[in-house]
Amino acid sequence: MSELQKLLAIIAVFLLAYFMPAESGRFQSAILEAFRMLNDYAREHVLLCLVPALFIAGAISTFIRQQAVMKYLGAEANKVLAYCVASVSGTILAVCSCTVLPLFAGIYSRGAGIGPASAFLYSGPAINVLAIILTARILGVEMGVARAVGAVVFSIVIGLIMAFIYRKEEAAKKEAFAMPVGEEPSRKLWQEMVYFGGMVAFLVFANWGKPIEPGLFATVYNYKWILAGVSLAVVIYTSSAWFVKSELIDWRDSTWFFTKQIIPLLLGGVLVAGFLMGRPGLDAGIIPDEYVTMLVGGNSVWANLFASVVGAFMYFATLTEVPILQGLMGSGMGKGPALSLLLAGPALSLPSMIVLRQVMGTEKTLVYVSLVVIMATVTGMMYGAWF
Repeated sequence: MSELQKLLAIIAVFLLAYFMPAESGRFQSAILEAFRMLNDYAREHVLLCLVPALFIAGAISTFIRQQAVMKYLGAEANKVLAYCVASVSGTILAVCSCTVLPLFAGIYSRGAGIGPASAFLYSGPAINVLAIILTARILGVEMGVARAVGAVVFSIVIGLIMAFIYRKEEAAKKEAFAMPVGEEPSRKLWQEMVYFGGMVAFLVFANWGKPIEPGLFATVYNYKWILAGVSLAVVIYTSSAWFVKSELIDWRDSTWFFTKQIIPLLLGGVLVAGFLMGRPGLDAGIIPDEYVTMLVGGNSVWANLFASVVGAFMYFATLTEVPILQGLMGSGMGKGPALSLLLAGPALSLPSMIVLRQVMGTEKTLVYVSLVVIMATVTGMMYGAWF
């Protein structure tokens, strides 16, 4: 940073402090809301959601052989297989837009192509079976079906467009990640599957949401801690029995690398999101909810675009977007903008954008976010015109 940039930064901070509306009730509420949202995030999503995801990312980076990543998700992988694997990942991982980041960083750093990796990045939080079922139950079957179909199509189309835009870079990446032929794995494939399966199962069961009606999902919820405990025991046993000390140290170091890279930006982003929009369902951010509701009525281009942009910047914990939308639709929000928000909101957030910029650079992040917003807007307009 040059001396002039430092001076401008000091002046900007001074002006911000000087003109800060400290006496405004809305401003004071937004400040408190930022820390309340951070508090909620720390309590609800860090220990059982983000921390396991960081360990999985570290394990992917350390133990997954690059040949396997390149074979199934690399730039030259079979396109049908790669995008099928990436696009349905959300049916297994019921994670939010922030929890999927360490997993994305893990496979991307290991050689996954930008196309399949982007498809995984979108599908992880968007194609959530529980959320789609809840959407159909509360907002209507047609909305649930539209969300499910839209999410799958989005993940594939976004991945294909990202791969096309950065095709030259992907070709260079393929050469950079080329591995020597004949590398012998230290463990059998089934052992690695059990090990990773245990970690993924713990992440899934520990964060299993409570369904609104009895059934299979409710039964799993009743036994979630037993299932999570068994999964954790599998991870502890396999990591101690099948891995040597040096490998475990590498796993620890890799997990710590992702932690340092992601956690500070993520928590800072949660603070900013809380200040701007407040916690979902509460009119306490600096931007009043009435402005949002006023701007998303009907099915105009502006209404759908605004819903997509607001959804992209807000932070939605898994499953919370449905009751929030129920309230907004009751206040006059159109069906088209509602679907736009559903398709853009859970897959993106301001905190996730900040971290994504660190992982894959400013340009790719802007392209990815723009694709999500544009596609959500167009899809919302089409849905609103039909229904």
